[in-house]
Amino acid sequence: MTALEIADMEVWLPGRRGLVHAVRGVSLSIGPRQIHGIVGESGCGKSTLLKTVLGLQPRGARTSGRIATAGRVGIVFQEPMSALNPVMRVGAQIAEAPQRVLGLSRARARARALELLRQVGVPDPERRLEAYPHELSGGLRQRVLIAIALSAEPAVLLADEPTTALDVTVQAQILRLLRRIAAETGVAIILVTHDLAVVSQVCSAISVMYAGRFVETGPTQDLLSAPRHPYTAGLLDAVPDPSRGAAPLVPVPGLPPDLSGDWQGCAFRPRCGRARPACAAEPPALDAVGQGRRVACLNPLAHTIDRPAGTP
Repeated sequence: MTALEIADMEVWLPGRRGLVHAVRGVSLSIGPRQIHGIVGESGCGKSTLLKTVLGLQPRGARTSGRIATAGRVGIVFQEPMSALNPVMRVGAQIAEAPQRVLGLSRARARARALELLRQVGVPDPERRLEAYPHELSGGLRQRVLIAIALSAEPAVLLADEPTTALDVTVQAQILRLLRRIAAETGVAIILVTHDLAVVSQVCSAISVMYAGRFVETGPTQDLLSAPRHPYTAGLLDAVPDPSRGAAPLVPVPGLPPDLSGDWQGCAFRPRCGRARPACAAEPPALDAVGQGRRVACLNPLAHTIDRPAGTP
């Protein structure tokens, strides 16, 4: 059974110099209870892809491709203070979708809001139901956002950088909560982040995104321990590693391409130490390179494990 299927998705967004080709031929399929991570640099198209699934493109945007879901879709935004209505009580914000979407009475919607606060681990939920967002900590506000996203009983939950504004302790709590929600409710989760440590903790599979395309996908442990695409390896090399001692970080050289234009060949070629003349011809296809692994590279890295499994 498939909870969400995206096929050949293309997205063009209006920009100051014309249309920006933000998503380019992306396909993805996930099932119930799965948590799929999408990682990449800022501006690579991750959040645009999520908003397209929800139909939240700005005026003037163009799309092509196909999106199919097994039910409703909920989203958890990255900044809970700006995502919540500051003049509405928490309970009213959670109860809104059950009333409007599920057709529940005010009393039943309020009871569901209370149930959801308990489900996401908010302490003293009866009192927090009457609180305003500014009266809650950042971690509690993020739990409220998760409760809102779950309030209409979605089949798919989109989490857009849900732990960015949180300290590491609260971040770990939110990640454990997402993992538990997927297991208990059956909801499929797409987790968008730039943090490889986050996806290593909760995701069963990862798609690495660059310049609007998926350049590598595969099971989390396999992909992080033995990356096949040079960009994936570059992201991993740029992560601080205590085992390296005082050795400096190794950044990915250069800058991402301008998505408002088109280019020949592989978009990563100008930044890649493994590029060869054939890389300038056509964008490489996302081809299978092993069990559950796919990579868009004409000269992929060998499948050798040089990192502890699951360590970014």
